[in-house]
Amino acid sequence: MYDDVYSAESAAGLGIVFWICYFVVLIFMIVVQWKIFMKAGKPGWGCIVPIYNTILQLQIACRPIWWIFLMLIPVVNIIIAIIILFDFAKAFGKGGGFAIGMLFLPIIFFPILAFDSSEYTEIEH
Repeated sequence: MYDDVYSAESAAGLGIVFWICYFVVLIFMIVVQWKIFMKAGKPGWGCIVPIYNTILQLQIACRPIWWIFLMLIPVVNIIIAIIILFDFAKAFGKGGGFAIGMLFLPIIFFPILAFDSSEYTEIEH
């Protein structure tokens, strides 16, 4: 009987730790996105507004706004998101390797982009 009580308490404790860590990472990534948007001359608060966030990312990547509709098509949305990510990195003077890092390790590469000395320049396609 005591084993059940202790296992329930430890599970509850792990759940609380998970949610605290989750919210810390969430707040950190909002700050990072906010900084990136401001670096690109866009309103920082736009990172917390769902559809407007995507529109701003398209503008930073110098892609047409109608691409937002491509994001609604399954499988196509993955390809479009990767293209946008590469253009996003390119707009800040970063290469394809950095974009791959942003794709697979966003918790590391987005903060680098936010807090390094890179500057936003509009790119042409």
